[in-house]
Amino acid sequence: MLTRDEAWQLLCDWTPSEKLRTHAHAVELVMRDLASRLGQDVERFGLAGLLHDADYDRWPEEHPRRIVAWLRERGDQDLAHAISAHYTRWGVAYESLLDKALLASDEITGFIMACALVRPTRTEGLEPKSVKKKLKDKAFAAGVDRFEVAEGLRLLMEAVGGTEDEHLARIIAVLHEHRVELGLNG
Repeated sequence: MLTRDEAWQLLCDWTPSEKLRTHAHAVELVMRDLASRLGQDVERFGLAGLLHDADYDRWPEEHPRRIVAWLRERGDQDLAHAISAHYTRWGVAYESLLDKALLASDEITGFIMACALVRPTRTEGLEPKSVKKKLKDKAFAAGVDRFEVAEGLRLLMEAVGGTEDEHLARIIAVLHEHRVELGLNG
């Protein structure tokens, strides 16, 4: 089984962009937290978060085919499938909670980090209602696909319950807990 150290090394080898590596690490942390709360495999969820964009920096036109093929060659079918399904427009079916969790964690984690970076207090005091207000502003973090955010949260709530605000608050809490290592400490 792939270890976290091996996954991090691959990410570093394939992803020159520190910003993209930080995003991957943030999604990893959110996925690990989600797995822990849901009684799922924390390591597998974390690896999916860490590697979901591993090939994007070097081969954006082929994303996610390179990382999916690499994982399949290693026999990591669940990770390969989750990563191949982490964008709804690719049309890959969501077969597991891992698949849904990755979709629900990717875009929104990046968006919440963008929200935090424009605030003097970063994640301190950031509320779900502020995130939702910023989501309505199409000019803010324009690269974040609002449909993906909404669909990911919908699928997650359908699978595990809870409200949108509860899921957003939990992501904010995870990012706040790890603010120093994620560069969100002001």
